[in-house]
Amino acid sequence: MREFLLTLLITAAVTYLVTGPVRKFAIVAGAMPEIRARDVHREPTPRLGGIAMFFGLCAGLLVASHLTNVGEIFKTSNEPRALLSGAALIWLIGVLDDKFEIDALIKLGGQMIAAGVMVVQGLTILWLPVPGVGIVALTSWQGTLLTVALVVITINAVNFVDGLDGLAAGMVAIASVAFFLYAYRIWYGYNIEAAAPATLFAACLVGMCLGFLPHNMHPARIFMGDSGSMLLGLVLAAAAVSLTGQVDPDAMRLFFQGSERETVQATVPVFVPLLLPLTVIAIPTADLVLAIVRRTWRGQSPFAADRGHLHHRLLEIGHSHSRAVLIMYFWSALIAFGALAYSVNSASMWIVLGVVFLSAVGLVLLLLPRFTPRVPVWAQRFVPPRYRPRRRTAGAAVPVEAAATEEAGERAPVHAGISGVNGATAIGPRSRFVDRR
Repeated sequence: MREFLLTLLITAAVTYLVTGPVRKFAIVAGAMPEIRARDVHREPTPRLGGIAMFFGLCAGLLVASHLTNVGEIFKTSNEPRALLSGAALIWLIGVLDDKFEIDALIKLGGQMIAAGVMVVQGLTILWLPVPGVGIVALTSWQGTLLTVALVVITINAVNFVDGLDGLAAGMVAIASVAFFLYAYRIWYGYNIEAAAPATLFAACLVGMCLGFLPHNMHPARIFMGDSGSMLLGLVLAAAAVSLTGQVDPDAMRLFFQGSERETVQATVPVFVPLLLPLTVIAIPTADLVLAIVRRTWRGQSPFAADRGHLHHRLLEIGHSHSRAVLIMYFWSALIAFGALAYSVNSASMWIVLGVVFLSAVGLVLLLLPRFTPRVPVWAQRFVPPRYRPRRRTAGAAVPVEAAATEEAGERAPVHAGISGVNGATAIGPRSRFVDRR
């Protein structure tokens, strides 16, 4: 565990330290696109944060290769080299897109090539545990297609959710921590060496996210861009492929009693979430599916950007930027760690009840802006202004106290005025409004 934690800290430190110079480089290079209709930030912000993440990944893998125990992974497996090859390719495509905004189909082709590069070097799904059937061995082309599909889906799921400051990095960090805990349990608890590469990948992924988050929290000083979001998605998918498709089911069966079918059924609650990490990144995947359905229903391209993502909807119903991000964090953690707890002890009813209770709490938090309390007149001075009822007067929202004052015939001084929320100011006895915008 100490060597994995050291790798995590080195990755986080390098990512954090390199992000500052990368921000200055992005400004000089002009990687600061203009504000688009779907953006929620107010001023141009540099991209290319994925450069710092890639340097952090390289530093983490370099340090890990010289450690005593973790270094054995590089001697017995080619998966770290496969990951680094695919990551370098997808990172390069992302950097070009952050600067020149290349076509969506070209990016999709690059994602498939990056996945293919990893498959050629051995990072592929070899078999699947299927409930009621047993272990299903995949042919070469079946494993290749499934691996490429998993990588492309995960990359685009993370890319689509990268719409608010700190959202994608935080959600991937949560998913990576849950993934790391399970992979370490398989490696250390069951002494299965094939799970070591996935544990290493998850540790590096946590470090990349934690090192970048301080620069990316609201208000963000730099965005990760496609160079960062696609890199995170690829590393997460590589960890899932390594653990699900590479761990020998026969080795797992040694720790369970019964037939092969019973063993598979006992391990399915964990393997299926890792096969298609819908529980680990369930929120980004749901957002991806909804976006594709929404855009194709309108006759648009599935890659056409819009403001219909889940985080946009949270802002529309009244959540602040920070609260919308925290709500997405909450749901991601609930699903990821709920699946992790269920995989450890699927027979415990307390886990199910706990998930149900926390889901109810999450729904209340989600709909909080809909619950606008009605505050009595005598208590309005004791609550924040947003909870006080307002009246519309000449296109501006005026508090009840101000409206009552005007109705009583009290004239506001010309130099003081009454300011409305829309930037209009009452300047005369008849409360004529002047637009200051």
